Amino acid sequence: MDLFTHSWTALRAAVQDLKTEDFARPSGCRGWLVRDLVCHLVIDAQDVLITLVTPTDAPATRNAVTYWQVGHTPPTGDDPLAALTVRLAAAYQDPALLKFHLDDVGSAAGRAAGLADRTRRVTTQDQVLTAGDYLDAYVLEWTLHHLDLVKDVPDAPPPPAEGLARTRRMLEQLAGTSFPRTFTDADALLVATGRRAPTDRERAELGDLAGRLPFVLG
Repeated sequence: MDLFTHSWTALRAAVQDLKTEDFARPSGCRGWLVRDLVCHLVIDAQDVLITLVTPTDAPATRNAVTYWQVGHTPPTGDDPLAALTVRLAAAYQDPALLKFHLDDVGSAAGRAAGLADRTRRVTTQDQVLTAGDYLDAYVLEWTLHHLDLVKDVPDAPPPPAEGLARTRRMLEQLAGTSFPRTFTDADALLVATGRRAPTDRERAELGDLAGRLPFVLG
């Protein structure tokens, strides 16, 4: 099973296992509850479907790593798209409807990914990359959002270890540096992306790198 499918299947399964009260818990995305994050995943699934049926003969401009842009200012959750996501999530009212929509659209996105010609170039956000690189890029998206989903949900399953390791390597490539080997993959991702502050010990191990944090992906 490829990492896109493995990561996406695990994330959707984690959502399906959520209890009703879990949707009102904070997520790892600043300003978003779990329900807002799940609504965002529905939009992500729609984006996957749209991109995979938007082929182009233009030359590739990005790959799985350079698909992502790196900044250093954490999102506030106040930008128009984030605010729209919150309003859409609230409109569902019953979390079961949100679960159903993610399962419906998310399953379709998973099937489309499995059928895609990974060598075919596709276009999204005015950039061109192979379908394979596009799907590989989304391993990072699924893995980070899986960490966001389970932040305050007791007993929720973590992201697959393979996805965590791959996402760490991608983030290190984007950052142009390696994170301390003493950090687990999950801790490296949480600290490096500003999802939590480093402990005093971690800050000492980061050294000068601590001053470059966070690496915010968009």
